[in-house]
Order: sequence, then C-alpha cells, then structure tokens
Amino acid sequence: MFGVAGYVICADTDEAARHEVARVTDVRASARGYSNYQQWIAGTQLEQRVSLEDYSVSNRGLRSGLVGTPERIAERVLEFERAGVDLLLLQFSPQAEEMERFAEQVIPAVRGTRSQAVA
Repeated sequence: MFGVAGYVICADTDEAARHEVARVTDVRASARGYSNYQQWIAGTQLEQRVSLEDYSVSNRGLRSGLVGTPERIAERVLEFERAGVDLLLLQFSPQAEEMERFAEQVIPAVRGTRSQAVA
C-alpha cells in the first residue's frame, strides 16, 4: 500500500488558488515563528532545502500538487492512482468547509473522468 499526504487548495479558478497559496504561505503573519524555523533549518543537515511552502503547510503538503480548480485536482488524484497510490491523507483549511467542497466538486470530477476513461 502506498499513500501520499497532501494539502488541498480548491478554488473556482487557478488564479484564486494561487492567491490562496500566497495567503497561506505569507510568513509575515507569523514572522517570529518563521525566524525560529530559519534558525532551525540553518542548524540541520537536511538533504534538501525546505521551502517556504513546506514551512507553511505541514508534511510538505503543497508538493502533492493538489492546488487549483476541482477538475485540475481531480486529474492530479487520478495521476496518483495511476502511479499506484492507494491512500491520500488530505489536509484542508478551513477543514469542514473545504472537505465539503472537495466532496461536492472534486470527487464527482474524479468519478466522471474515470467513467469517461472506461467508455
């Protein structure tokens, strides 16, 4: 079994999704925490540099690419499925509202794309 952790930012347009990524990753809202984080990074031996997005969203969740319109996110979910991923551990904020959006807009798009592929 293979799983992927991801942070979902679903919006009506790609532009709106990019705006939300910028808002979520704005460290000015938590400058003190980011300063401490930068100190920690400087003292570690990580294999790769951790980005601002990695700091802002736990589990490096934005790297999953689950950002954009419902259709774009559905296609990304299907890409994971084709690659052999069995489980998606998803984060949302605000959690309840964005989980509902995912259920109402992304899941039907995933199912619709699967149906078209079978036909």
